[in-house]
Amino acid sequence: MMKRREFITLLGGAAASWPLAARAEQPAMPVIGLLNSASPTAFSTLLGAFQKGLNEVGYVEGRNVAIEYRWAEGQYDRLPALAADLVSRHVAVIVANTAATSVAKAATATIPIVFTTGDDPVKSGLVASLNRPGGNLTGVVSLNAELGPKRIELLKEWVPTANNIGLLVNPANPISEVLTRDAHAASRKLGLQLHVLNADTERELDTVFAHLVQLRADALVIGADAFLSGRSVQLAALATRHAVPTISPYRAFAAAGGLMSYGGSNIDASRLTGVYTGRILKGEKPADLPVQQSTKVEFTINLKTAKTLGLTTSLPLLGRADEVIE
Repeated sequence: MMKRREFITLLGGAAASWPLAARAEQPAMPVIGLLNSASPTAFSTLLGAFQKGLNEVGYVEGRNVAIEYRWAEGQYDRLPALAADLVSRHVAVIVANTAATSVAKAATATIPIVFTTGDDPVKSGLVASLNRPGGNLTGVVSLNAELGPKRIELLKEWVPTANNIGLLVNPANPISEVLTRDAHAASRKLGLQLHVLNADTERELDTVFAHLVQLRADALVIGADAFLSGRSVQLAALATRHAVPTISPYRAFAAAGGLMSYGGSNIDASRLTGVYTGRILKGEKPADLPVQQSTKVEFTINLKTAKTLGLTTSLPLLGRADEVIE
């Protein structure tokens, strides 16, 4: 017969082992694979917005969700290998930016993909329709690629004497063709001569501005692209050094000393991407989540830079700006 003391000791020993057994039976923490053509430094602000979106639906990195980061550092040819690595790790969902989305789609037809893009996802073949994406992709569209013509108009409005302008694009980005086509159409409408300049490395950015001087360009439009977004400080410095009035899609450019920025709010789009990612982790299907459109547009003017460039203050433009940096 087992004595009472022995029974209590045995029971206590079994109870001590329960937490370990319970932990062993708990499901593994879901893993998000973040596939991005930019660098972590360039994406830091947007990453914070993405994590905020995750938090809104109950997910906190390190607590109940893990994130595997794969950065191409502006080298778009690295994306296929990075995507394949995430697929081999069987991540629960892949989050991709514009340049990385088509690569992620080619890598898997089963893992859910949440994208952020400045392009039309239907025309580019990412989804069947905005309301019913179908397949394993859904995401958020930010107003950037389609605002290219408007950026040219704003630049012409501030520099009415401009006749000869440049368009800077990253040739490795699939949307560069769309940006170039739309820019040519907008330039013809305004009677401008457009020169398309390519750059996908930091060294090539210096070459671009040297070429602009040779072309005697009156102004420059920067195309929507993650690599170019991440080089906003360098681009602002080059534009100031060469005295070239320049507009970018990204507020970071104007904040760093560039003349103007006009584009969709990438912060808002990244937050919405985080929300959708969390909803998929909770069990919703990409095919059932309509593609969202971030309609928030930000227009920023750096008045200090305008004075440095000797540009006459445009009161109508200042009145329409969401932010004026003085």
